[in-house]
This record gives sequence, C-alpha cells and structure tokens, in this order.
Amino acid sequence: MIRQITALGLILALAACENEAGRALDSGQFGNATLNNTQVHSGDRNYTIQLAQKFAAEVPTTITFAFDSTVLDANARAVLDQQADWIRQFPEVRFRVYGHTDAVGSSGYNKRLGLRRARTVVSYLTQRGISRSRLEAVVSFGETRPLIQTPNRERRNRRTVTEVNGFVKNHPSLLDGKYAQVVYREYIESAVPKSELSKSGSFATSTQ
Repeated sequence: MIRQITALGLILALAACENEAGRALDSGQFGNATLNNTQVHSGDRNYTIQLAQKFAAEVPTTITFAFDSTVLDANARAVLDQQADWIRQFPEVRFRVYGHTDAVGSSGYNKRLGLRRARTVVSYLTQRGISRSRLEAVVSFGETRPLIQTPNRERRNRRTVTEVNGFVKNHPSLLDGKYAQVVYREYIESAVPKSELSKSGSFATSTQ
C-alpha cells in the first residue's frame, strides 16, 4: 500500500512539472517565438506558405481580361506593377502565374487561352525588372476553376493569379537556412529610417 501511494505521488509530481514546463513554453510571446523557432528548425513550419500568405495579404494577386483577350488594360498593369514591386523585395523567392478563362468556347481553346494570359503576365513582370528564371507560366486551368459558376461570359473568371511557388535553389542568402530572415526582412526594414537605409545602401549592409 505504501509503495502504491509513493508511486502515485511520484507520477503526480512528474505530471505537475511537465505541465508547468509546457505552460511556460506555450504561453506569452517569448514562449510562442521559441516554439515557432523550434518548429522551423525541425521542418514543421513551411515558410513558402507564410510567404504566400504575406503576398496575398499585401498585394492583389489577380487581374482580369476582356473576352477572348490577352491584352493588359490599365487596371491590370497597375496591379502587376504592385506585384513587381513586392517581388523585387524578395529575390530569393519564385512565383507561378496561373491562367483562367470563362466557360465560353471549347475546353482546348480555353486551356491555350489561359496559358497565353499567364505568359502575358510573366512577360510584363520581366519588363518590370523581375528575372525570368523566377517566374513560371504554368499550364492553365482554362475554364475548369471558375470563381462564378456560369456558362456565360464572366469577366471574373477570365483572370490570372500570381502565387508564391517556393525559394530559389542555391540562392546565396539561403545557404545557411535563413528562411525566417527572408520572410520578416520587410518588417525589419520598415522600422529603419529611410535616411539610414540610404546611407548604408541596404539593411543588410547596415547590420554587418
């Protein structure tokens, strides 16, 4: 009986210590940051997803087209200019452009039309200073993924969508695994006075 009580007391004591340690790690900003850092090093965090979410939250990812057209109108060019500005801040990141159409026309024609639209976007982004090696115009979805379910003409379905695709392999700044630094670099730079940035040339040089 005494042995059973002693064993029970030991189990309860260990459980209390474990709960206390877990609570210290999981609660508060420091604990969460530590947990996040651990997950990053263990591969549980996907920084590609984080960057994709950041891109979608800060920049319009979609442009639309006139019927049976690949021409970029003024609104489309304005959105692509915003995309190009964002993309230039992350030279370590690759992007894909997906083409879509509405349901009017044959599936084969719409598949080709969607791809032409995606290639038009890629071409425009390269003209805005983005390396072609970082951009991919994928085989289009054609009419298969409409935003609006209709067999008729629908501009919102005639679109391209730009998305983060991953990191550039063997990029110098990623050789030591600094994915977190890439993700949060913009936030860090935004806190540095522009006068300081202009003196140093970049945030990276000012911190070395």
